[in-house]
Amino acid sequence: MAQYIEFVTNHPLLSLAWVIIVFLIIGGWLKARFSAIKQISPTELTMLVNRQDGVVLDIRSEDDFKKGHIAGARQLSASQITEQKLAGLEKQKDAPIIVVCQAGVSAQKSAAALTKQGFTKVAVLQGGMGAWTSASLPVVKIKR
Repeated sequence: MAQYIEFVTNHPLLSLAWVIIVFLIIGGWLKARFSAIKQISPTELTMLVNRQDGVVLDIRSEDDFKKGHIAGARQLSASQITEQKLAGLEKQKDAPIIVVCQAGVSAQKSAAALTKQGFTKVAVLQGGMGAWTSASLPVVKIKR
């Protein structure tokens, strides 16, 4: 124990950095664990769509959507979601909604907006379309 105290007194900035990193890791884990928005794998997405009639919302740009998207996915921009221009999605507030972006990061904000709008089963595809294609799952391409 004396060695830890000596290390902390000799290296206060490094010790502070370690404490901050530990708190950030624990905080991120707790936030993800208790969040109303769950992160799901490509396999879980497939099961939600097949078994519970889940709806896949792709928030990428229209060009990216045309280059390849999950079969049955609907394309809505993040701004349309925040402005509540949901194109008939309001009727499916109790259905599982899976928000998909390119890497799984920007979908969190859109998923939070949907939750605030009263959608009860909102999830995000962990890793986004990158995870979907890495798992060698099929994509639908729209010809121009």
